[in-house]
Amino acid sequence: MKKLIASLALTLFAAGAALAADTMTFTAKNGNVTFDHKKHQTIVPDCAVCHGKTPGKIEGFGKEMAHGKSCKGCHEEMKKGPTKCGECHKK
Repeated sequence: MKKLIASLALTLFAAGAALAADTMTFTAKNGNVTFDHKKHQTIVPDCAVCHGKTPGKIEGFGKEMAHGKSCKGCHEEMKKGPTKCGECHKK
């Protein structure tokens, strides 16, 4: 029974990762932000780093989170990726 539950959990996890959009566009007043999810998956293969416990929509994600630790903070920490407004926001 434990093996069945573990297999089901692994299958759901893999399906969630496989069904994730390759790119997403977030609408913003100062220019839309296009997020390349597939590229991020290759750089940070552990979904939990961004998504927490389970893949899917990031709870509470928005402007404050993107400008804080989540996006900009990670880019600064890794010294990789955009950190200035115009590098993400495109009109």
